[in-house]
Amino acid sequence: MDTVQTAPRRPELVWSLRGRRPEDIGVTADEERPGSAREGEDARGRGVRVCVVDSGVESGHPLVGRVDGAWAVTKDEHGIGVTETAATDSCGHGTACAGIIRRIAPECELYSVQVLGRTFGGTGDVLLAGLRWAIHEGFDVINLSLSTTRARFVEELRVLADEAYFRRTVIVASAHNSTVESFPWRFASVISVGSHAEDDPDLHLYNPSPPVEFFAPGQNVQVAWLGGTTIRTTGNSFATPYITGLCARVLSRHRRLTSFQLKNALYLSAANVHTGMRGAS
Repeated sequence: MDTVQTAPRRPELVWSLRGRRPEDIGVTADEERPGSAREGEDARGRGVRVCVVDSGVESGHPLVGRVDGAWAVTKDEHGIGVTETAATDSCGHGTACAGIIRRIAPECELYSVQVLGRTFGGTGDVLLAGLRWAIHEGFDVINLSLSTTRARFVEELRVLADEAYFRRTVIVASAHNSTVESFPWRFASVISVGSHAEDDPDLHLYNPSPPVEFFAPGQNVQVAWLGGTTIRTTGNSFATPYITGLCARVLSRHRRLTSFQLKNALYLSAANVHTGMRGAS
């Protein structure tokens, strides 16, 4: 009798964690579990330079504190440029991200590059200019809670993401909130983040079904907003700065880590990753 061979089933691609719990996505690792990045007075982000490429950051917000430097990408008939500016926010999105980073890594240095306008919108070329500038400035971590769906920007974004990777500038990038293709979070050279709906505000998870690599709190979370206020909101945008903050904490202890090593540290410290000896029964 003839047998019919079927192709292996392709794993489902997961953009966010819905309808499942941490115990449903358990992973066994081969290494000993490191101490939590949240432990110890020396792991508070001190000396780590974090740049929020977004809508700006409101300096002095009670949940943000001081912004150590702010720039804006401008576009006019003469072209695109990056200019130093006051630490303000056009729509609140960047301030929300900065407040989360400050909570997780309270002693990090916070910087802002504004690429979004009052309507939460921007253009791909402005995003490229802001990201390129931040990479060349040598920030340790770049929080990118935004993406573009425009295919014409993909290759240049990929080149920038690779450049950052080899410069040891870590890009933490938000997955799109919908299951559409967008970039740069899809690149392996960045740390990609989606949100989970768990009640624990200090829980991050590894996703065994990439392209999204990590899940963090981002659903119905309270965040900083314009005018010193707060709101409750949902989105992968707000899970991303949580992972950015963890990166700053790890780097404040281990300054020489490469992007690859940092990603591995996040993996090994995820709540759903269980360590064990290879081959053990």
